[in-house]
Amino acid sequence: MLEQIPPATRSLLLANVIAFFLFQWLGPSASVDFMLWPWGEFPALDPRGMPTTVGFLPWQVVSYGFLHGGFEHLFFNMLALFMFGAQIELVWGQQRFLTYYFTCMVGAGFIQLGVASWSAYSGAGIYPTVGASGGVFGILLAYAILFPNRRVLLLIPPIPMRARTLVVLYGLLELYLGVTGTQTGVAHFAHLGGMAFGYGLIQYWRGRWPFDRRR
Repeated sequence: MLEQIPPATRSLLLANVIAFFLFQWLGPSASVDFMLWPWGEFPALDPRGMPTTVGFLPWQVVSYGFLHGGFEHLFFNMLALFMFGAQIELVWGQQRFLTYYFTCMVGAGFIQLGVASWSAYSGAGIYPTVGASGGVFGILLAYAILFPNRRVLLLIPPIPMRARTLVVLYGLLELYLGVTGTQTGVAHFAHLGGMAFGYGLIQYWRGRWPFDRRR
């Protein structure tokens, strides 16, 4: 079955699954420096209860996207990557697909870095961010642009709808949850950041606003 998945999508799926089980085996302390932390250095306790410091390190805008908070988190991100990413890679090819995915993931990381840093310095507390959701939400946007009228079926609730409608509803929901803080513990602005950077890159490739190459 793996041989039938396009190579870039397959590599991303394997990398995420291997990273998840590797850090499960190594223990919680091994992944601390690979999570995305707010800008600066902050006192914290390690998993053994010993004092330490945490804070942003440059590679975290990439490494955070290969860590997940639990099996359910991993499963749903990888399911979306498999369902939508494979179709996009077949249209774009391996190189363009990977360029797009990492642009979305890194862009989402920088957006989340700003949000988490603002939260930390405003006294709301510090927290790490993990997960491939920034890249996955960019993939959802690309799918809706490439196949706007293709019908997709939600898992919860199981409602069929057009891909374009799904992405618009997801975007509005993420914006509402992020602004209101209704659902805590989820990086809503990272999801929106992944979509925004993805949209910007697609517009750049197409030579459309704000990258009008006809001027």
